[in-house]
Amino acid sequence: MADKLIIFDTTLRDGEQSPGASMTRDEKIRIARQLERLRVDVIEAGFAASSNGDFESIRAIAGIVKDSTVCSLARANDRDIARAAEALKGANSSRIHTFIATSPLHMEKKLRMTPDQVLEQARLAVRYARQFTDNIEFSPEDGSRSDLDFLCRVLEAVISEGATTINVADTVGYGVPELYGQLVRTLRERVPNSDKAVWSVHCHNDLGMAVANSLAGVKLGGARQIECTINGLGERAGNTALEEVVMALKTRKDYFGLELGIDTTQIVPASKLVSQITGFTVQPNKAVVGANAFAHASGIHQDGVLKARDTYEIMRAEDVGWTANKIVLGKLSGRNAFKQRLQELGIEMESESDVNAAFARFKELADQKAEIFDEDILAIVSNEAQAERGEHFYFVSLSQRSETGERPHARVVFTAEDAEHVGEAEGNGPVDATLNAIESQVSSGAELLLYSVNAITTGTQSQGEVTVRLSKAGRIVNGVGTDPDIVAASAKAYLSALNKLFSKAEKLNPQLTP
Repeated sequence: MADKLIIFDTTLRDGEQSPGASMTRDEKIRIARQLERLRVDVIEAGFAASSNGDFESIRAIAGIVKDSTVCSLARANDRDIARAAEALKGANSSRIHTFIATSPLHMEKKLRMTPDQVLEQARLAVRYARQFTDNIEFSPEDGSRSDLDFLCRVLEAVISEGATTINVADTVGYGVPELYGQLVRTLRERVPNSDKAVWSVHCHNDLGMAVANSLAGVKLGGARQIECTINGLGERAGNTALEEVVMALKTRKDYFGLELGIDTTQIVPASKLVSQITGFTVQPNKAVVGANAFAHASGIHQDGVLKARDTYEIMRAEDVGWTANKIVLGKLSGRNAFKQRLQELGIEMESESDVNAAFARFKELADQKAEIFDEDILAIVSNEAQAERGEHFYFVSLSQRSETGERPHARVVFTAEDAEHVGEAEGNGPVDATLNAIESQVSSGAELLLYSVNAITTGTQSQGEVTVRLSKAGRIVNGVGTDPDIVAASAKAYLSALNKLFSKAEKLNPQLTP
């Protein structure tokens, strides 16, 4: 293990704790398949005890994923651990990840337990998990703010009970790279049986240092696992971004000297898939996966890159998957070519009728725009999945009128439980009028927290991708809609958010995290 770094992806668990980022079972499966193509070592598929939906998602992923270890989070109690074990039964390789808070603040204010009680519960939790698997990870929640002597006692005890991975959690993003690296190193030096476990780092980005802290934990502390998410997705300011730590380790292998099993050409496809499913768009200047990550506006930079790429580029765009998103299909493409492209994108349809429905939508889109990109196909599949789920609200049609000096007017037709509804309203603009028209029939009472528009591909023919975030009674959800018409995409996104807001199947995000 000395020169191999384990990549532990928690997009489906910690990433999902972003307000509004809850995913359906099918969406989680799609992301898990992409993570397997990315060749991450461990996929934390969810928190089995948090809801029946999460339990079923983990069980489905455990039965599908073959090349990565599938993991479930569990609090340090028998019920959570047994639930995790049950969900992971069908996995080729599984891991139970259990945790309990160890900082004085968390023990006193949250757990209302003494340090001795926490120590005993941690020890018994790992002992109980050993009945189900020999691959057990233990995390001291808020580890970066814990008393060092007490932390050493807890970690020595859980390793003695059989924990095989020890994760030093910087739960609130309090760490500073040099100090966090020293903490990991000190723990490894002071815990007598530290050599019996793989040491891991899990950092949050509250101060913008999650990636730096994680790399310090590896280089200075000797950790050999990094916990991260696609696009740095996660609650508050997010988690360590997988794409950034992976490319830092690859690009600066001369400094880190570590091997990775990651297929970096799958990074951009993974980023786009997670962004589309969760509704969390990637900022243009985001490292590695942002639209501007390999763009050069400065004349001096452009001249240098034309003469020799490495004058201003330390990575090749194609190495992280940008060239994989090429134009592949058009108006004259047939069903077999479309089906082949679905397979290349890792999209598995439930039945031939599902393929036919998606192909019909593809043909409709091809009549509207000359060139169909991979991102367009992903959007088509996402829309078809929504229709297939038989959701409560479903978009039918839209007409709207907007003229300078006149108040915009919209008429929206949608179904609710198979009954057709027609809403008409005015607004400050065409989008406002459209959403008002829907609300005139729904009267949801939800608060609009976010409205965001993103072009799926380049050019004026691009489909628009709209994200809408709604809040009601403490519930926050994202809805995503795509269409060449931005106003229609807005209506679809709003209805998608309403579906999640009023769905009994959707769970509240569990705010329980190492």
